[in-house]
Amino acid sequence: MTHISIDKEKIEEVLTRSVDRVYPTKNTLRELLSSGKQIRVYTGIDPTADYVHLGHSTNYLVLRRFHELGHKIIVLVGDFTAMIGDPTNKTTTRTSLTKETIAKNLTSFKEQIGKILNFENKDNPIDFVFNSAWLTALAFEKLVELASQFTVQQMLERDMFEKRMKENKPLYVHEFFYPLLQGYDSVALEVDLEVGGTDQTFNMLAGRTLVRRYLNREKFVLTTPLLAHPVTGEKLMSKSMGTGIALNDPPEDMFGKVMALPDGIILQMFRDCTRVPRDEIDKKKAFLEKGENPRNIKLELAREITALYHGADIAESARRHWEQMFSEKKIPNTIPEVAAKNNVLLADFLVKEKFSKSKTDARRLFGQGAIEFDGVIIKDISFVLEHDGVLRVGKKVLIRVRVK
Repeated sequence: MTHISIDKEKIEEVLTRSVDRVYPTKNTLRELLSSGKQIRVYTGIDPTADYVHLGHSTNYLVLRRFHELGHKIIVLVGDFTAMIGDPTNKTTTRTSLTKETIAKNLTSFKEQIGKILNFENKDNPIDFVFNSAWLTALAFEKLVELASQFTVQQMLERDMFEKRMKENKPLYVHEFFYPLLQGYDSVALEVDLEVGGTDQTFNMLAGRTLVRRYLNREKFVLTTPLLAHPVTGEKLMSKSMGTGIALNDPPEDMFGKVMALPDGIILQMFRDCTRVPRDEIDKKKAFLEKGENPRNIKLELAREITALYHGADIAESARRHWEQMFSEKKIPNTIPEVAAKNNVLLADFLVKEKFSKSKTDARRLFGQGAIEFDGVIIKDISFVLEHDGVLRVGKKVLIRVRVK
């Protein structure tokens, strides 16, 4: 029988690190975890792309901490719900995926997630399941019964639906099915706790409603913070937008992409995307507050993240490669310098300095991978200039940007 740890410090870590909120309350979940009872914990992911990104890693790191306490962990792949498309934060209808696309995207999911979770554990096995196992067989009568647990008004309270209504954009009935079916996953799996990003709160609470209705007991919901740009508020990791850092990125790409992240996200990335102890993160925070160059701390972050998915030796090699190839010391001192305002959008800077003809042209350059900053290809149109660096635009422009 699996040993359940009730170590107060470890319980406190799972209740606080990378935790935005717990429903109904953190105290009631603390009491359950302190009881010594094994609980069933799950998180879900839809295969809308062929990779898992660092935004998802936060949830799996939380699950890993629960697993280390001895609790039952379930990783759910929403292969059925992906065919509907999660409308969360979408101001337009999300394109549904075919079975063929989903199967292709799923090829390496378990391998990627297995970099964080130990699927080889025999004493307390981690389940890797697909919701098509029960949703494919769901009778229409049952679907109607599920729908009767919610009102149209409740559905329309969702920000993205309300916005679409105001903008007179299409809102399809099938999009209401998504939270119903994700909610039913909790019933089918008989879970005690679901972990997911704050953008999934509505869907996860729908599951809480259905667990009360069908299983006559409580279901806890633990929400985790999203990785968002500290200036623009844009999500830094999004499969639907094609942005982010994939867990299966080659090590040198992964290292470089971390180095391209905004400085203001460094401490959150340490907290939510690494296993670095919290007291060590506090030290890094103190260094930054004392004026330490953020790039030095970011080098440590890039090494930690790359090591988690590729090993320490390969991460160190990626660091050396980045420093050799992309350090400003390797760029001639004679290249032109251009001043930029702090926190200006790179796209706006390109237009202002006439490196692109228009914002539309800048977007094209981003999409073509024609823009590099400090040696990292930038494809995020919301990228903000926060520190000095070397900018390349295509093959003709090479300048040193001085941020003021």
